[in-house]
Amino acid sequence: MRRTALPAVVLALGALLVACDGETAVSFADARALADGAASATDGKAAKFATDVTAGTMRSKSQGQTRVARTGTALAMTTDFLGEPLELRLVDKIVFAKVPESAREDVPGGKPWVKVSPDGADPFSQVAGGSIDQLAKQNDPARALDQVRRAGTLTESGHAELDGVSTEHYRLDIDMAALGGDLPAGLSAEAVGELNGKLGKIPMEVWLDDAHQPVQVVLDLAPVLAASGVPDSAMAKIVTRYSEWGTQADIQAPPPEEIGEIPAG
Repeated sequence: MRRTALPAVVLALGALLVACDGETAVSFADARALADGAASATDGKAAKFATDVTAGTMRSKSQGQTRVARTGTALAMTTDFLGEPLELRLVDKIVFAKVPESAREDVPGGKPWVKVSPDGADPFSQVAGGSIDQLAKQNDPARALDQVRRAGTLTESGHAELDGVSTEHYRLDIDMAALGGDLPAGLSAEAVGELNGKLGKIPMEVWLDDAHQPVQVVLDLAPVLAASGVPDSAMAKIVTRYSEWGTQADIQAPPPEEIGEIPAG
């Protein structure tokens, strides 16, 4: 009797442990699998997003829509760039900025849109091109996932509630050296180089819904400030929230007749 009961108890306990493991296990065991899984889940889909950037006492907010595709993300957003509202579009890897009405006399024909490039020769690009380019691209979930794939190391994973919704929560370290020139948060390779190797890795957190779609991405830039000599108490984070995956988003470049070109100064 004891010989038959013991195996049954062992099997029952084994089944219970498997069930418990199934309830607590996450979907991805390493950074590459996480990036590939989330990229597959979002390919061809659109979502709304809201981004909150904090650096010490400075704070900036953005909101808009993004349509993710392996061939390139499209994005339309508004942001409070330097304290003033600014409308941006990212289409076919080109960033367009809507020129404030007060500055349109600088654009031939008073056209409302201009192309912005970090290496552009026009005065607008030279003054703010790098910052605006990063403002647009830092909201691209595909770019964040690519950085996870190329430079991420998974340090912790589990389940967490976010606004009452069950999510998978992943913590990672992003190796700045492995990113080459594609650095996050507006950092340039020159700026990182000036830190003389003090900046190695920066923390990132990713929350996924039950369809493996990102619902929140947090990039902690406090190590950047610390490496730059800013007091440890200073906080610097980029928090991007994604919602309504599967929404319709018709994001197009501005009409050609509305795009002006500021003469190189």
